[in-house]
Amino acid sequence: MDVLYQRSPHFTLASQVWKAVEIHQVEGFLAAHSITTLFYLTSKQIGWQMATTTLTQALTVFSLTAVDENVIRQALTLGWKDFEDAVQMASALNANLDYIVTRNPQDFETHPVPVLTPAAFLTLLPPPPTPWAQPADVHNSRSFVGE
Repeated sequence: MDVLYQRSPHFTLASQVWKAVEIHQVEGFLAAHSITTLFYLTSKQIGWQMATTTLTQALTVFSLTAVDENVIRQALTLGWKDFEDAVQMASALNANLDYIVTRNPQDFETHPVPVLTPAAFLTLLPPPPTPWAQPADVHNSRSFVGE
């Protein structure tokens, strides 16, 4: 959301994470249930047509993780106060992701999947691939980007 809304001061780091996904430096994922929330909030700000265009563009960059019955049941077993965050974690666990990237890591009560701020995540990345890089040169991190 920080990239979509260009929210300062978070936009710069969030856009760097987005760019790393866009250039295939890492794989980026969003939980499927986040798309409905993003659409609702975005359409309130910029209208239905622009929200549709914006989310279509986001889906060309990010893949989705499933939010199904198993994920919901797993989220319930976490016992967190913030159920939406529990669903984010369960979805990341279900997809075998390496990290959750969020500017609010304190919102996650326990960390079965490591939770990193955008700044911390960016320090883990190798330099961007060069145009002549072989596929083996691309970092294999599978990361979940939230909020």
